[in-house]
Amino acid sequence: MKRSTVNQIIASADDFIRSYGFCLPPFAYFTPDEMVARKAELTNILNSRLGWDITDYGAGKFDEMGLFLFTTRNGQLADLLAGRGMCYAEKIMISRQNQISPCHRHIVKTEDIINRGGATLAIEMFESDGQGNIDPSAQVPVVCDGIAHTFEPGHVLELAPGASVTLEPGNWHKFWGKGGDVLIGEVSTVNDDLTDNIFAEPIGRFSEIEEDCEPTRLLVSDYEKWGLL
Repeated sequence: MKRSTVNQIIASADDFIRSYGFCLPPFAYFTPDEMVARKAELTNILNSRLGWDITDYGAGKFDEMGLFLFTTRNGQLADLLAGRGMCYAEKIMISRQNQISPCHRHIVKTEDIINRGGATLAIEMFESDGQGNIDPSAQVPVVCDGIAHTFEPGHVLELAPGASVTLEPGNWHKFWGKGGDVLIGEVSTVNDDLTDNIFAEPIGRFSEIEEDCEPTRLLVSDYEKWGLL
């Protein structure tokens, strides 16, 4: 992806998020130079990889396959393993109309995926077999807003604004906006995008950025390149 495209996505995403009454935290608006200057006091933000995240999954077709994310809070795996401390994470995301977030599962993370506003959020779901691969014949047990359901493999769950689904490790899922763009909330156990995403196809989690202009904001995938980690 070109950096100029990333800058445009960030600006439009911020407007979209605000249109539904959700405000990002103050650190969302730190410039790259400000983050470098304040590195010492941003340790928690940087180590938890909070901030802007835009991916085309390495395919170079963001409008067709991609996702906007902003991680607002995130604990550490050590807390989760200890069963105390900050064992949770939160994201706000945007799935555009017919923009696919490809089929994947998590090893550790349990997550609530919530339609926070906009169009319908469509989620295609499968269950894992004993080796963690997609089982095309297994039914899929999930909880939607506190009510247990069992769906047929490949079922497409449609969530209207306000509705949610709880996905456990091993629940394969692919999602997109149906009928328009969707503002998505994610509340989960500790999030680790470096190691906890298993995709059905051989794709990457992060985008390669072509630096055709200066960044207005840093992505979480920029932190190492800018010497912040």
